[in-house]
Amino acid sequence: MDAWKKAVVAGAAGGAAVLLAKKRWPAGVLTAGVALAVLASEYPEKFEDLQDSLPQYFDRGMRVMEMISRAGQKIAKLAEQSGYEVWDEIRS
Repeated sequence: MDAWKKAVVAGAAGGAAVLLAKKRWPAGVLTAGVALAVLASEYPEKFEDLQDSLPQYFDRGMRVMEMISRAGQKIAKLAEQSGYEVWDEIRS
């Protein structure tokens, strides 16, 4: 990779980090996109591999989120039941 491309990627990535930390979401995402575009132009085969594997990553992520959701529902249900039990003890 040429030195100027390295500088663009480093500057854009650093700028994106600063902008995202300052909660300037649109500018941060745009700046991160610039860094990714320069990287994609330098390593197109790596980005093609990543693009091909993205559906698998999303599928795994959705399964994890589903498991977390079910666990949260069970925890809420248990907390609700124990809350009623405590209330019954207080009233007795």
